[in-house]
Amino acid sequence: MNPATKPELYWLVLTSMMTAIIFLPYILNRMKEHGVWPAIYNPQPDVRPKAQWAERLMRAHSNAVENLVVFAPLVLALQITGMNTATTASASMAYFFARLAHILLYTFAVPVLRTVVFLVGFGCQMTLGLTLLNLI
Repeated sequence: MNPATKPELYWLVLTSMMTAIIFLPYILNRMKEHGVWPAIYNPQPDVRPKAQWAERLMRAHSNAVENLVVFAPLVLALQITGMNTATTASASMAYFFARLAHILLYTFAVPVLRTVVFLVGFGCQMTLGLTLLNLI
């Protein structure tokens, strides 16, 4: 990590990069199932993968994108306001690992733990938001 980079921003960048690349396994699966050209030409949203793990990874990717929309502005607001604390740094790091665990648990169909790590990530988001509101 660059010494000038705040930990929250570092974890946001890692989370964004992870979210950006998790489509690769399921697009490779789509290429295997349908061929390269149909996979990259214009995949139809109603054509579901035959491999169940690929279907779940697609859903995990969508969920990661949806949650990044909440996490990113909170981290950026912390950077703008300078309200970074050890708690927000820890929450940002925990968020990254919760999202990573969520992707893996969703892909490999682990039901209860998937929900637990999702809630951990949600708690991290709330920690950032409540810090910005001076409530913690």
